[in-house]
Amino acid sequence: MSEPLRLGIAGLGTVGTGVVRIIQNHAGMLAARSGRPITISAVCARDRMRNRGVDLSGYAWEDDATAVATRDDVDIFVELIGGDNGPAKAATEAALAAGKDVVTANKALLAHHGPALAEAAEAAGRVIRFEAAVAGGIPVVKALTEGLAANTLTRVMGVMNGTCNYILTRMESAGLPYETVFEEARQLGYLEADPRLDVDGIDAGHKLSLLAAIAFGTRVCFDAVELEGIRRIAIEDIRHAADMGYRIKLLGVAQMTGRGLEQRMSPCLVPADSPLGQLQGGTNMVVLEGDSVGQVVLRGPGAGEGPTASAVMADVMDIARGIRLPTFGQPAASLAEPFPARGAVPAPYYLRMTLVDKPGALAKVAATLGDAGVSINRMRQYGHDASSAPVLVVTHKTTRDAIDHALKGFAATGVVIGEPVAIRIEAV
Repeated sequence: MSEPLRLGIAGLGTVGTGVVRIIQNHAGMLAARSGRPITISAVCARDRMRNRGVDLSGYAWEDDATAVATRDDVDIFVELIGGDNGPAKAATEAALAAGKDVVTANKALLAHHGPALAEAAEAAGRVIRFEAAVAGGIPVVKALTEGLAANTLTRVMGVMNGTCNYILTRMESAGLPYETVFEEARQLGYLEADPRLDVDGIDAGHKLSLLAAIAFGTRVCFDAVELEGIRRIAIEDIRHAADMGYRIKLLGVAQMTGRGLEQRMSPCLVPADSPLGQLQGGTNMVVLEGDSVGQVVLRGPGAGEGPTASAVMADVMDIARGIRLPTFGQPAASLAEPFPARGAVPAPYYLRMTLVDKPGALAKVAATLGDAGVSINRMRQYGHDASSAPVLVVTHKTTRDAIDHALKGFAATGVVIGEPVAIRIEAV
């Protein structure tokens, strides 16, 4: 059997500990399937004394990630620190410069620095693999770079943040408001230390930008992802969507249009009987559409020790087998600079607003929509009190620009109370 493939692991949180556990529990299987033993040479983490439930006594301990990344007895640097800068970036760059391959679960690092790191890896004759950075245990990166490599991809979409999907499905099933379920998710430990990464769509937007780069042969451009989180989704929206046969999901969509690359991560209504509509709890789902294959649906756990560590080890196993691919599926120099396109593909929209309860209010709303070029499919008033009336509008297909124009116009009508909610209805 060949010489061992030696790992240096930086970061011993949930995922890092899971990687150690897999290697310790399945050493024989890993060697048989990859053709060579896979071992750990060194590790590092912030706290040496913490009990992680695995035996680390057989590994060298470094206090600095860069020291792990540049050791002579390390072939692959496994970066599980997180963050788009700081030690993770410095250690990854040091590993590539020292001639090491890199496996990472760090979507933020690649979303912000992916093109430069890909170029550095190719210049050094090394590879960067990141299956664990997107959708946990779902092998979506491998599907795009290998299984669907002969396809022209037409659309990539999916639910890529389990915390947001948990919040939205819990709101529906329990009839609870957003604030209550948000606090419940915090107590359960589902939220990131900075909850904005989850509920504002940033975490999922990082993932979408990486998949878009692979799918459409472009440089990663996270700054061009339109981000809208779930904070403004009310229990009324959940109920209205259900009445119409829809569910609300934080949905990522990337597609190449005649105007450029559209990338958006935002709440959308999807048919309740579709695979995305039926997705419950913290599960992730990615839908890939290609010209030859049609539609492929991948579903699975999007986070957690086992699923994410499994994805890390899938990358390690590929390197052990001699599979070496460019970071984003093709040479970095051949990746096109994307031209961002905002809301290029028309769709129906759901609008919820509260109107002053007086004659002519609905007529002013309809006129404002008409002035913006937005056609009404249906309009419904949901009860009212002494001074206001909630109104729901579903439009025919229109653009986001037209919707935004109408939303601005509502403020001048004098009949719209507060800020309306606009949610795209996505065809899936």
